[in-house]
Amino acid sequence: MKSKDMFLAMRAEEVAQMYPSDFSKKEASKVGKEFIVKACDDGNVSKHELMSNIVRLKAVIDAMETELRTKLPEEKQTCLGVEFVPNNGRKMIQYSDDHIWSELSEKLKQREELLKVAEKSTDTIYDSEGIEVTKCGSKYSKSSITISF
Repeated sequence: MKSKDMFLAMRAEEVAQMYPSDFSKKEASKVGKEFIVKACDDGNVSKHELMSNIVRLKAVIDAMETELRTKLPEEKQTCLGVEFVPNNGRKMIQYSDDHIWSELSEKLKQREELLKVAEKSTDTIYDSEGIEVTKCGSKYSKSSITISF
């Protein structure tokens, strides 16, 4: 076995045994928050460097989870306090197959565009039927930081 393969096998075993069966989601959240508080309070590490590595680690973990999900048997099982429940794909009605639904959907999109124009306009706007277009209120989403690598 190559040293790289041996290293990966050892890491896989470590990850598989990382947490006890009674380690809850609530405890995981608490440990993560405490880690960050301590790391930021100590001041020994740059917050941006730490976040950079956490984002990379999250990408690794997400890829591991996605790949391993494809290898899990499709049967209900509990392991180390985690429950695995397979779900069948849900039925999705294809509303767009109905021409009436499609027409109404298109009209709704057109109305949304008209409402956007009205919101930006200082003048009163009327639709094709002569009805005044309401100036709708706005709300803002929460501010965030975009991180990419």
